[in-house]
Amino acid sequence: MPDLPPLLLSRDRLLHGLTPDELTKRVKAGALVRIRHGIYTDGAAWRSLKPWEQYRLRVQAAAETFEKPTVFSRHSSASVWGISTIGLHHPVQALTFTNDGGRSRAGVSRHYAARAGLNVVRREGLLVTDRIRTVLDLAAYTPFAEAVVPVDHVLRPDRARRLPAVTKAELEAGIGSNYSAAAGRRIRAVIEFADPASGSPGESLSRALIHVAGFETPLLQSEIRDRDGLVGYSDFYWKQARVVGEFDGEEKYAKPEHLNGRTPSQAVVGEKNRENRIRATGLNVVRWDWAELMDPRTLERKLAAAGVPRRRTRSAILDAQVRM
Repeated sequence: MPDLPPLLLSRDRLLHGLTPDELTKRVKAGALVRIRHGIYTDGAAWRSLKPWEQYRLRVQAAAETFEKPTVFSRHSSASVWGISTIGLHHPVQALTFTNDGGRSRAGVSRHYAARAGLNVVRREGLLVTDRIRTVLDLAAYTPFAEAVVPVDHVLRPDRARRLPAVTKAELEAGIGSNYSAAAGRRIRAVIEFADPASGSPGESLSRALIHVAGFETPLLQSEIRDRDGLVGYSDFYWKQARVVGEFDGEEKYAKPEHLNGRTPSQAVVGEKNRENRIRATGLNVVRWDWAELMDPRTLERKLAAAGVPRRRTRSAILDAQVRM
């Protein structure tokens, strides 16, 4: 994640030579953006941020307004750890240690947690639940398909942040007595299904939606060859049906680690050539993107039309709409 733009607190406006009227004028002109009551940031810098980066700055802004130290949890903790999640409109989420059912106020949702067994870490100047508790909370309280994404994430080492992979045994051990029996069952279902071979959040969500829809489990990262040698590795492969599934995320055409020195247009041409080679082997290729994942029925129709077999005939995907 790039460096986040600094925050301007209205109580410090005199340090910047701003009167209340000048502050208001700058917001109206777009030079400043109000993130929450009394907290602003540079407008151009804010607009250049990705939605998840804007959310991370909202977490930082919330911390500036709290009088007492606050422990951030769930999606907010995940944003600090850099753990992938699904959805763009989550509230800031924090813990309360008073068992009054939790409460929401000023864009912050509070969730009760007992102090016993709670591991809190200071990261980037904020108090957050540790990685295991963060993803277990998400597995307990978000829909299955969404919960798979952060759990897949922590099963892989995060080399950019120098964080080791978490094992499934560590996740299982973290459940303990922190959750109800029903929440524990939801968590275990996600842990059992999770797979570090998923290469991106989009692939993790795709795999989960494929499962919810009742299709047979695909092979991940399968090697595909033709007469000229290695073509590449497929995101998903149904061997008996001879169908390859490919998720098109923006990282394939934008992130330097995926471009390998190519321009985005060269990456698009290269991907098209790769697909043509795959099709020439007699395999059917089905592609989808983020927009189609947001309406999983589209993905279901595509896979069914391509002949991907089901392990059951009745689809459950109508109840698995992804929340944005």
